[in-house]
Amino acid sequence: MNVSLSGLMPLPSSDRARSVMNALADFIARSGLKPGDRLPTERELMTALAVGRSTVREVIRQFQALGVMESRKGSGTYLLRGISADTIHMPLSVDATHLRDVLLSTLDVRRGLEVEASALAARRRTEADLKLIEARLDTMESVHHEKGAAGREDLAFHLAIYDATHNPLFPQLLEQMREAFERFWATPFDRPDFARRSFPFHRTLFDAIAAQDEARARAETLAILEIVEEDIREMSGENDKALK
Repeated sequence: MNVSLSGLMPLPSSDRARSVMNALADFIARSGLKPGDRLPTERELMTALAVGRSTVREVIRQFQALGVMESRKGSGTYLLRGISADTIHMPLSVDATHLRDVLLSTLDVRRGLEVEASALAARRRTEADLKLIEARLDTMESVHHEKGAAGREDLAFHLAIYDATHNPLFPQLLEQMREAFERFWATPFDRPDFARRSFPFHRTLFDAIAAQDEARARAETLAILEIVEEDIREMSGENDKALK
């Protein structure tokens, strides 16, 4: 199905990914695209919206996580279900003035999601899942030893655990909370040692998942998050004192 791109216009630079998400959802609703139809190519979207390839790919990845689109290697990206800018579930974010409050609020949600995700991953993981989790862990450890921090690699490790639950709602929920969650991997309080003490527990969490020990997987995840909370409270206190 050939679709005219005349309804897509260049977007302002502020909040680019969210604007692309809204514009593409609105375009899908107005263009008559139906589930199973192929979407415009990345290059066509880049040209029509005047955005970079990384922005287009990020938006497509978010739509994939929400179950709206599917990318097929060598074929393109296809619509799985209809959607519009009015019905799309936009990423959730926490509106708070102080980073400490944002992190503590988000941590409550992380506990609810990640503890159970780890247990489910221990129960349901396949050998392929295990290899991917271990590969992500090896990379995280290597970068950590080299640079003293491995935020992006740490996130990739946790994403692999979410995938190993084989429950599509877990990665979808992560997409909804991604903006808030990523604050944990962005050197909070300008402290590269944030949550560094939790580093060894990632290996023991992997061991629990490998052993299919659900109770231990829960415990190791809680240990990681308890250290994160301790550092939030300690480092935010130090930060407050430094400002006085």
